[in-house]
Amino acid sequence: MTDLSYQHLTILIVDDEASWQRALGMAIERHLGINIVACHDSREAMAVLANVEIDLAILDITMPYLSGDDLLVQIKEVYPQLPVIVTTGLVQIELAVKCMKLGAFDYYVKTTEVDRILNGIKKALELARLQQENQQLRDRFLQDQIDHEEIFAGIRSRSKKMRAVFQYIEAVADGSEPVLVLGESGSGKELIAKAIHQIGRPQGPWVAVNVAGLDDNVFSDTLFGHVKGAFTGADQERSGMIEQASGGILFLDEIGDLSQASQVKLLRLLQEGEYYPLGSDRPKEHAARFVFATNRNLEEMQKSGAFRTDLYYRLSSYRVVLPPLRERPEDISMLVEKFSREAAASQNKDVPSVDPQLIPFLQRYSFPGNARELRALVFEAVSLHKSGPLGLKSFKKSIPSDQLVAPGISEDLPENVRYPAKLPTLKESANLLVDEAMRRADGNQTRAAKLLGISRPALSKRLKNS
Repeated sequence: MTDLSYQHLTILIVDDEASWQRALGMAIERHLGINIVACHDSREAMAVLANVEIDLAILDITMPYLSGDDLLVQIKEVYPQLPVIVTTGLVQIELAVKCMKLGAFDYYVKTTEVDRILNGIKKALELARLQQENQQLRDRFLQDQIDHEEIFAGIRSRSKKMRAVFQYIEAVADGSEPVLVLGESGSGKELIAKAIHQIGRPQGPWVAVNVAGLDDNVFSDTLFGHVKGAFTGADQERSGMIEQASGGILFLDEIGDLSQASQVKLLRLLQEGEYYPLGSDRPKEHAARFVFATNRNLEEMQKSGAFRTDLYYRLSSYRVVLPPLRERPEDISMLVEKFSREAAASQNKDVPSVDPQLIPFLQRYSFPGNARELRALVFEAVSLHKSGPLGLKSFKKSIPSDQLVAPGISEDLPENVRYPAKLPTLKESANLLVDEAMRRADGNQTRAAKLLGISRPALSKRLKNS
C-alpha cells in the first residue's frame, strides 16, 4: 500500500548497477509512492539536480568516473539542505564514517533489508521537511511577513499573538500532515481551518464534520461510507466524508469528544492511510488532509486515559493554539465594528456609531465565549438600538458587574488572575487559594503545600482555621 503523503516527492538514485537501481526504485515507488529519477552515470548527477526538483538523493559509493563520496561533496556544496543517503555493496566502516562527516544522512549496505532503507528514507524526508518549515517560520518571523492578508481579513486582528498564528499557518498550509487547532469555544478554530484550506488546497473540496455526540457506528458511516447491503436500510452505496474530501481538507471538529472505539479507527486511518467502508473488505486510500479542532485539554485527557496518546501524537504534527479574546483586548474595537456592520446589514438598519465608553467597558470583560459571544452581544444590541451611538445599556444587561475586571488593572497580570470589580478580602483570597491548591492536588496536603510555596504544617494549620 503506497503512502499518499509522499506522492508529490522525487528521489534521485545514482548507481551504475542497473539491477539494484531498478529493484530499489520499484520498492520505493510501491511502498512510498515516491517518484524516481534514475541516473547511471555519476558525472550527470549534478545536471539532473539543476534541472529536476529533487527531495532526496541516494548515491552508490563505488562508481566509475566519480565516486559517491566525491559526488556527495559536490552536492553538499551546491545543495546543502538536500538529504543524501549513501549505499555500498561492502561493509566499509571508515568510508561510512567519512560520508557521515561529509553530510550524508545515513549509510546502508546493499544487502540490508529493504524495509530498513525505506524507513531511513522516511526519516530523512521528515527531517528535511521539519528543517524547511523551521526555516520558513524563521524567515516569516524575522521579516514579520504575511503573504495572504486577504485570507485572514475575515478573522480581523491587530494582535501580535494572532499575527504569529497567521505566519505559522502560512508556513505549514502546503503540507500533508494533520493540523490540530486548539482553542476555547468561539475563538475561531473553524476560521483557521478554512484559512489552511484556502492557502494550501484552494482547488480541493472543503468538508467539515462535527464529531461530538457521534457513536462509533455513525462516526464510521459518516467518515468511511458504506457499500450496498452493509446494514438494514443501506439500499445503495454511499461515499464517506473522507472520499468526498479527496484532494482537499477534511475538518473534524470537537475531536476531544470522540469515543474510544472511534479513536482506534481514526488512529489506523492516520497510520495506514487507508480505511474500509462499512460492509466492505477492500481498503480505500485517502487523499485528504486532516485538520482537527477541540476546546478540550487533550494532554490532560491522555493522563486520565480518555484520549489515546498515540492518536494525540498522530493528529498533532502541527499544533495551532488560538489565544482567547481576553488576551487580545486590542481586537475588541475592530470586532465590534465588524459585527455592527454585519448586524445592521442583516436587520436592514443603518450602521450605528459606537459610544467611546463601550470599548473600554468590553475590554474589562473576560469573554468566556470569545468572539462568538461578542458577536451575539453586538447583534442583540443592534437589534434593540433606536438612535444615537451604540451604548453600554444593552451590554450591561448581559454582562454581570461582578465579572468585570476593575478599571486600571494591569494587563500584565499572570494568566488566569482576574479580579472582580469588588475586591475580596485578604482572608477570602487566602481561603480561595488554599481551596484551589487542594483541588489541584486531589486533596494531598504535601502537594498542595508545594503549589502554595508554604510548609505542610502551615497548610494544615490554615485548613483547621478556615
